[in-house]
Amino acid sequence: MSVRDLIILGTSAQQPTRKRNHGGYLLRWQEEGLLFDPGEGIQRQFIFADIAPTCVTRIFISHFHGDHCLGLGSMLMRLNLDKVTHPIHCYYPKSGQKYFERLRFGTIYHETIQVVEHPIEEKGLVHEDENFSIYADFLEHGVENLGYRIQERSKRKFDKQKLENCKIKGPLVKELIEKEEVKVAGKKVSLAEVSHMVEGDIFAYIIDTRPCKEAVELAKNAKLLLTESTFAEDRKDLAKKYRHMTAKEAASIAKEAGAKKLVLTHFSARYSDSSIFEKEAREVFSESFSAEDLMRFDFPRN
Repeated sequence: MSVRDLIILGTSAQQPTRKRNHGGYLLRWQEEGLLFDPGEGIQRQFIFADIAPTCVTRIFISHFHGDHCLGLGSMLMRLNLDKVTHPIHCYYPKSGQKYFERLRFGTIYHETIQVVEHPIEEKGLVHEDENFSIYADFLEHGVENLGYRIQERSKRKFDKQKLENCKIKGPLVKELIEKEEVKVAGKKVSLAEVSHMVEGDIFAYIIDTRPCKEAVELAKNAKLLLTESTFAEDRKDLAKKYRHMTAKEAASIAKEAGAKKLVLTHFSARYSDSSIFEKEAREVFSESFSAEDLMRFDFPRN
């Protein structure tokens, strides 16, 4: 799976509508499928998106309000039915452990998949491997609710022309990587002379929260920021009351964090036209886009 994109599987908030499914967001990246907050009906959304659920390798739950987790059990059972052999990593607030277990074992089935649980009780780095560093922090929503930041590991890129000029090829390249210096024709060549580090891309997921410093930190320099904007400015009183954000507030976080692109989602059912969110957000942050169910956003390499 060399493709890199964000697939919007649902954009509704508390209740689905005729045009919007409960939330669900699939990020295909580094040969993995990262699924965020699978809501009710998530299996059918995969079908409509023409995506095989077997691509999912990690599932992230922000909190255990129903619209953010009711599809978890069905997704795990689907992956079990499809007999996936790769582990399924699940990240969620540890305070909701009992809800995770209820969703995971909510019906009768013989579990054969390997589910690796990552219950989170402290902010910071929660997972690291050769591809990603995954961070989480608690947001402001009245219940324990996590935002996530996934950062691609930086990679070294060689300048082919400089390697050729220095007559470095084959085993010498491996030696250069290991020793950071090689001698060619009596001349020492350092790793830094023929290569440079490319910073990894960053994706941030901010959902169900009031504006807060934790959201800004998670979103810092994100290439792609996916965030809620449950209300428009005409209902900012409700946003404050129910601890959500307006489109302008979401855009302000993107601007302060130095994000590159903002995708808005999690719209209240009282709004039938999501373009108003994009219009409002662009008054603050020009690279703002309203999501629609089954829409895709490219996530090209840095």
